Amino acid sequence: MSKDLPLLVSTPPERRDAARNRRALLDAAAELMGGCGVDALTMDAVAAKAGVGKGTVFRRFGSREGLMASLLNHREEEWQAGVISGPPPLGPGAPPMERLLAFGASRLRLHLDQGALIEAAGRTWGENYAVLGFASMHVRLLLGQLGVTGNLHYLATALIAPLSLPVLRQQIEHGGMSEEQVFAGWSDLIRRVVRDDG
Repeated sequence: MSKDLPLLVSTPPERRDAARNRRALLDAAAELMGGCGVDALTMDAVAAKAGVGKGTVFRRFGSREGLMASLLNHREEEWQAGVISGPPPLGPGAPPMERLLAFGASRLRLHLDQGALIEAAGRTWGENYAVLGFASMHVRLLLGQLGVTGNLHYLATALIAPLSLPVLRQQIEHGGMSEEQVFAGWSDLIRRVVRDDG
């Protein structure tokens, strides 16, 4: 069951004061980004907002890309927690098809909401294979519950690929599709995969 999924991007245990400082810096960064956008999110601005020296921010995150990746990681952990133990249909308690469709809608919206942040994080976030691993495992489990057979590892990865930011940007910004059309297409793909296998 998907409630047994591990939080694959969880950070190692921290001292209480270190965790508090990290949380304060991430809160400051999130507040700045919410008010001014990603472009205004500089190490200087975060340090000033959090009331610490810039060196503290660099020691904690290493670079601006590292800060962006940490913000994304925190949001990913919250999203994964919703999958594991949040309310249905994203969380446990709904039929597997409802959960699979809720996964797609949620993942699509998450990537579109965080597009500028994902791009700003660059390779620091783009090579986070644990994130893809969690999503793939979740989809594999749901496909199995739906009776789909075959190479579920490959199939799950193929079903997740259309929800990636580059594909979404191409479809919406260059292909003229609406978010609703993209999700309708993805939902149709899911139903075809499940129906064709049954």
